[in-house]
Amino acid sequence: MRKPIIAGNWKMYKNFDEAVEFAEEVRDKIPSADKVDSVICAPAIYLPTLVDIATETDLAIGAQNMHYENEGAFTGEVSPSQLASIYVDYVILGHSERREYFNETDEAINKKVGAALSHGIVPIICCGETLEEKEAGKTEAKVVYQVTKALEGFKSEEVKHMVIAYEPIWAIGTGKTATAEDANHVCGFIRKTVGQLFGHDAANEIRIQYGGSVKPENIEELLSKEHIDGALVGGASLEVSSYLKLLEAASQNA
Repeated sequence: MRKPIIAGNWKMYKNFDEAVEFAEEVRDKIPSADKVDSVICAPAIYLPTLVDIATETDLAIGAQNMHYENEGAFTGEVSPSQLASIYVDYVILGHSERREYFNETDEAINKKVGAALSHGIVPIICCGETLEEKEAGKTEAKVVYQVTKALEGFKSEEVKHMVIAYEPIWAIGTGKTATAEDANHVCGFIRKTVGQLFGHDAANEIRIQYGGSVKPENIEELLSKEHIDGALVGGASLEVSSYLKLLEAASQNA
């Protein structure tokens, strides 16, 4: 059985003191890592401090983005080697906001996935469709293309340890959530795609999250579905109480 993973994506929220207070409050209250992987993906400037706070606890720290080069003249960017040097565990790659606002391409995301793996960082690879694509019946075609491009060139053993987050763009921060049945259908389709590309073992072991207005009120129904292994959470990860409720629900579903 795949272990659930709940990853909070703080985006561009919280000042330094708020970030520290949050991490210090949750680090000793989260469920055991035997039950659920508890992750906070924070702004880059907070990562070293959060990693220190989380040391010797079951709280994992992730970045929200990174460059694919180890070093170079890329002003404002953070490299995989820099993240690895401070012991970051995860990195979100290909989030729809990065694709839309910063023109990230599928080719760049593929390079970032490789760079993350080479430094022992687990990539959380995002995919998802717009409302227009959904209404046109193009959801499956969109996620197949994004997943295929992101995983191009990797081996089955590498893919097993990745995380894919299905985030329908129309549900991010809108209060709208795909039904648990619809989310499970798309996550199952992603799993089928991984199986076609990398075999049954990779498809069975890779963890697939749902993201898009996930909150304590709907997490249990989502996690009860066969192909949903966790959640990539925005707003509900910003408050200690709701974040802990998400983790508790996931641990009970393990």
